Amino acid sequence: MWIFIFIILVLLVLSVKVVKEYDRGVIFFLGRCTGVRGPGLILLIPIFERMIKTTLRTITMEIPSQKIITKDNVSIDIAAVAYYHIVDPKKSVIAIENVYEAVNQISQTTVRNVVGQFVLDQLLSKTADINTKIKNVIDLHTEPWGVQVTAVEIKDITLPENMQRAMAKEAEAERERRAKIVAAEGEFQAAVKLGEASDIMAKHPVALQLRTLQTMAEISVEKNSTIIFPAQFMSTVQEAIKTLKADSVGK
Repeated sequence: MWIFIFIILVLLVLSVKVVKEYDRGVIFFLGRCTGVRGPGLILLIPIFERMIKTTLRTITMEIPSQKIITKDNVSIDIAAVAYYHIVDPKKSVIAIENVYEAVNQISQTTVRNVVGQFVLDQLLSKTADINTKIKNVIDLHTEPWGVQVTAVEIKDITLPENMQRAMAKEAEAERERRAKIVAAEGEFQAAVKLGEASDIMAKHPVALQLRTLQTMAEISVEKNSTIIFPAQFMSTVQEAIKTLKADSVGK
């Protein structure tokens, strides 16, 4: 009698299963899939029924770093991360032997194939577009397995040292080019303003005299012994001498 009660208790313990809120249980009755149960308390027929749990939570999967040759024949190392979750527990158990390993392998292959279609400059400047393309390709392959890929992000791009030096030289040359262009534009604008100022002074000779005196006053502040005779000042002295000579001849 006690043995019979003990057997019943053991079978009862084996038949009671608890499925958490974020899990689902795929039930098999004598090898045939009968459906998905959960969450909560589940009673199974001992010996005849078996349950395989799958999680519905988003899974973070690191795509290990791998060497990839870009379209312009540059060898780089790329590491990425993918986010996915199971939307159909039944398919994830029946359609594929190990859904997690399968997603990992297809992700590595897809990253290598997609990145190889772009040149290095596109890879560095259009990362968001490349991430979207990788996600769509992986999602297309994993859809029959009941898996949905939500995002794929390239998190690390390692360039060869010689390529890093070449890119640094290119960036330095670009900065020098922009600096020269800015300096040339400054010279051009200054020349335009000086031309406008010279036109105004040509119409008003007194303005040129005032500017000359102002320049001499600025120089004298430095307390130096340099004596400057502007060209305009010399011509004024010559005109004054001619005027005195004319007056003396007239007398």
